[in-house]
Amino acid sequence: MTNQEKIKRLFELLSEQEAYARSIGKLNFDMLCCAPEEGMDQAAEDMAVLGKTYHSLTHAPEYENLILELHENSEGLTDLQKKMIEQRFESYEKGKNISAEFAYEMDVAFNKAYGKWLQAKKAEDFSLYRDSFASIIEYTKKAIDLREKKPEGYYNACLDDYEKGGNEEQLDAFFGALKERILPLMKEILSEGKKIREDFLSRPCPIPQQEAFSRYLLEVEGLRKTATVLMTTEHPFTDHYGPNDVRVTTHYFEENFVSNIFSTLHEGGHALFMQNEPAEFYEGFVADHMSNAMHETISRFYENLIGRSKEFIHFVYPKFKELGGETFADVSEEELYEAVNISRPDLIRTEADELTYSIHVMIRYEIEKEFMNGNITVDEIPELWNKKYEEYLGVKVPNDSEGCLQDVHWTGSFGYFPSYALGNAYGVQILRTMEKDFDVFGAVKEGKLDLVLGWLKEKVFSIASVTTPDEWIRAITGEPLNPNYYLDYLEEKYRSLYQLA
Repeated sequence: MTNQEKIKRLFELLSEQEAYARSIGKLNFDMLCCAPEEGMDQAAEDMAVLGKTYHSLTHAPEYENLILELHENSEGLTDLQKKMIEQRFESYEKGKNISAEFAYEMDVAFNKAYGKWLQAKKAEDFSLYRDSFASIIEYTKKAIDLREKKPEGYYNACLDDYEKGGNEEQLDAFFGALKERILPLMKEILSEGKKIREDFLSRPCPIPQQEAFSRYLLEVEGLRKTATVLMTTEHPFTDHYGPNDVRVTTHYFEENFVSNIFSTLHEGGHALFMQNEPAEFYEGFVADHMSNAMHETISRFYENLIGRSKEFIHFVYPKFKELGGETFADVSEEELYEAVNISRPDLIRTEADELTYSIHVMIRYEIEKEFMNGNITVDEIPELWNKKYEEYLGVKVPNDSEGCLQDVHWTGSFGYFPSYALGNAYGVQILRTMEKDFDVFGAVKEGKLDLVLGWLKEKVFSIASVTTPDEWIRAITGEPLNPNYYLDYLEEKYRSLYQLA
């Protein structure tokens, strides 16, 4: 059998695998968005049963032999085919020693964790989630122990999974640089910043009006309507099952319309990435292999760099007034811009302003590092969380729901959170490069976001799934990640907004 014949057979096997992966994903989407509370355990079991078949397909001797043979001898393969084999070999190495029985047990534990978390969050009681949390930490460590090749330390292994090449040393330096400049600026704003009008932010805004505005925002961003679904969930996320089935979720608060606006823009950014990878990436089974920080770069780019800019507020202001009716009749364009950029230390990461947001992420990074490396127990997490929020942000945590239970991520992943802060930094560095090619905010002011999307498709999406994070940012901007672009952006924006020296 020639290598191209082997590739053809491998593609047939991958097609079957991905059909099961998509089916599991759709069941998960159903559980997160519309399953009744009493039906969540059944959904978790159903996904685990499908997971058994998926595990058998990814551990089938024929599949494994093809991966190993083509990894050993790639003669005659295209560059894209070689990249696909490299990606599949890495996955094989990480999972080859995970038995079907262990995979099923782990799937059940992780799938059921969401329901337990939801109950605990609603009850504002961490103890209701404590056992599930401990269980998924233990399963994560056991799965890492089964790997023959891995970085030193459980948390380093998690970080490398989400951001290839990422480790504690790198992130300690990154967050140290952010902390050094963000915290003093935050304190200066609190003590010397001008007062910004915000009374209208809590005015009731009917959910149908918010939904209409969300759909408008997704259209402005450039999403294909016939390939996109918008639904609601407790903690917004976006998923996809190929480029033609992208599912965006948000959460509406009647007395906090701003939350939905930027949640929609954020998730819409993820969706744009999902809809606009090159067709040959999907055809060649290399799509969706970008790092999480690459993905968060685009979601944070649309949420903040575009969405909170004066130019974007100018463009959407007429539609905002139209849909808001009399509710916001007395709110000027400048007042809206200033209000959506208010900076103050607060409790909730997803509602945080651009300046303090990365501090929320840093807190989670520091706590994950402690419990994954065995330095604290699960029972110590709420107290440590509360202590760090008071130390860094000066806020007291009133309950577990607004504290360590606020994020859904700890129902199934550790090492993801740093991706958000890295995405912030990547995003500004990419923006500065984009500005060399055209007047970005001139286009945004006129609603020509197709120019932004076109540039991202050509320069960013076209290489993400086939490069490491370091290769990716160097290819786009000509230099490695440099957080000073991000920090300079924050300084300039917030000193101007708050009229600081």
